[in-house]
Amino acid sequence: MRENPLVLHVLGARPNFVKAAPVVRALGELGVRQGIIHTGQHYDALMSDVFFADLGLPEPVANLAVGSGTHARQTAALLVGLEDTFLEQSPDLVVVYGDVNSTLAAILVCAKLGIPSAHVEAGLRSFDRGMPEEVNRIVTDSLSDLLFATSPEALSHLAAEGVPASKVHLVGNPMIDSLFSALPSLDPAPVVARLGLPERYAVATLHRPANVDTPEAAHELVSAVLEVSRQIPLVVPIHPRGRTRLAEAGLVDSPSVRVVDPLGYVDFLSLVRGAALVVTDSGGVQEETTMLGVPCLTVRPNTERPITITHGTNRLVTPALLPAAAEKALADGAVTPSGSQPPLWDGAAGPRIARVISAWLKGDNLSPAAQGIRSE
Repeated sequence: MRENPLVLHVLGARPNFVKAAPVVRALGELGVRQGIIHTGQHYDALMSDVFFADLGLPEPVANLAVGSGTHARQTAALLVGLEDTFLEQSPDLVVVYGDVNSTLAAILVCAKLGIPSAHVEAGLRSFDRGMPEEVNRIVTDSLSDLLFATSPEALSHLAAEGVPASKVHLVGNPMIDSLFSALPSLDPAPVVARLGLPERYAVATLHRPANVDTPEAAHELVSAVLEVSRQIPLVVPIHPRGRTRLAEAGLVDSPSVRVVDPLGYVDFLSLVRGAALVVTDSGGVQEETTMLGVPCLTVRPNTERPITITHGTNRLVTPALLPAAAEKALADGAVTPSGSQPPLWDGAAGPRIARVISAWLKGDNLSPAAQGIRSE
């Protein structure tokens, strides 16, 4: 290892930025030399640039600007751009986050070039290989040298796939670190006023391919969402990839539905914090509502984050069941997450990850006790 090793973080979509910010900050406090590669997978300013400001991330050392496209075309562009960048930067470790195409491409390039890699959010599984994200997760975990798990069930998934325990570290969830840091700034009132919303409202975020990529699925989803909007006014920040399809299916501004552009990190979480209900198909939103105590209905047949159901406020629903589930959630009102919070979701995941990486760069391997994690 070089005397002053370099760590590169590959970020492509807005959840990556949220997960990376606490890790980047903690590594900086340990004096580790590092840089960010922004792949441009989320290329809209509201989907990426504003997150650098909201989360205090440094300017990237490279922006690949790959933009959108089919999975094959986007991944191919990422492979070429990341290979060129890694060869130029000569990193000693590449850290990837989550399960997007940028994550997959970076881990493949690392494997081909012999560059060590680390995966933050390792071991999550929906057991649905029809999801592109599930394929990305499995490949990424199989090739990573360091695997950082956010919840206990991830450990058993990785063990079942033959990943050596020596590579795996249970560290908690850095997305929750970012949430805790932002809490003092999360005020729903200014965002509600700016968007012209009533005092009581619900939020919907919908973008998964299974929900929006065919006219039939989009129509079924929109019909259910519109029925929910007859129970409570609904604000829908629309992800670019689903905008056209959802609009064609009939999701437009109406007295009960407010369709808006994607929001920045602080604005979006402020809106969620003040909501009576959240309807989503996003993994990260399941986690955030769990910690904020906001009722969450996830329009999916499965989740790679079951801990948000057992420890949180989340429930899986089909589009057909969504209106009735919304009616019940609204009648029940605000909820308190059941039992204790998920293990190690305490705002200190970033420093745990940073300590492991720093020790690894020095040739050490931290035990759970040295990471500051109790063994019980």
